[in-house]
Amino acid sequence: MSTWQTRPWDGTPIRYPDPAIEIIDPRFLKYAIGNAAVDRLYTGLRWGEGPIWFGDARCLLFSDIPNNRIMRWNEEDNTMSIYRKPANFCNGHTRDRQGRLITCEHGTRRVTRTEYDGSITVLIDQFNGKPLNAPNDVIVKSDNSIWFTDPGYGIMLNYEGFRAEYELPTNVYRLDPNTGQATVVANDFIRPNGLCFSPDESKLYITDTGASHGIGGPAHIRIFDVQNDMLSNGRIFADMKPGFADGIRCDTDGNLWSSSGWGEPEDDGVKVFAPEGDLIGKIHLPEPCSNLCFGGRMKNRLFMTGGMCLYALYVETTGAQTP
Repeated sequence: MSTWQTRPWDGTPIRYPDPAIEIIDPRFLKYAIGNAAVDRLYTGLRWGEGPIWFGDARCLLFSDIPNNRIMRWNEEDNTMSIYRKPANFCNGHTRDRQGRLITCEHGTRRVTRTEYDGSITVLIDQFNGKPLNAPNDVIVKSDNSIWFTDPGYGIMLNYEGFRAEYELPTNVYRLDPNTGQATVVANDFIRPNGLCFSPDESKLYITDTGASHGIGGPAHIRIFDVQNDMLSNGRIFADMKPGFADGIRCDTDGNLWSSSGWGEPEDDGVKVFAPEGDLIGKIHLPEPCSNLCFGGRMKNRLFMTGGMCLYALYVETTGAQTP
């Protein structure tokens, strides 16, 4: 039996190193801090998602989709509050290069931007005259373009949005915020989900959760070459079966940190892959991990959302794209 299963989650002190942190390859040793443990910061969610760090406000925002709210965790005093409710059953978040919150909304089937004064601007809610399915996850490139996935989970059930029929394929889009024009950059996914750029933005990683919800299909992470805002040479980076990946992030060394779950219990948490695709480490959680981001004062804290809880772990690296 794996030693990680003995990890207590009720606040009981543990003996270091934390058994929830598994070194699979020596390359992961430089990122694991011997006396840093996985913290459970909050419980009481129904399905946490889309964490994004606001360094200027020393806080983390993330979605609690079924409860239709955005939560705010304050680093200064370790308190939790509601940032926005109702929140249109929002899912993924990011920040643009001007520091504004970009949000994927299931309930309204759109991508929005929260302005400095708190007002909300709709960036896109349709393509070719048809409503989007239910945008899921979103990132912003250094040229200010917005890239997002549209798998439609928010219209499959009333639990995370409003049930409706699909009117568009499950595409990955690039949106020019200046012109409002969107283009399809990938159209061969069953359920495109999490996405992130490599540190130099020459590669784009996209997860496919087609194996979820009894849909049947792939459960892998694909990698593409990025050239002139187009994707090419798509290939499988990692196969996550029997579970699958959801949200993903790269660190400054090019390692891919992927949420993991829905397979065997020992796969619940985070898997860390070297740039070559080798699995080098795991962070075990007592539930599936939905998404993650780097943040904290030094930007060296990994925040992880799960079904019911928010977790965090100090690591010896920082995120590749942290506004």
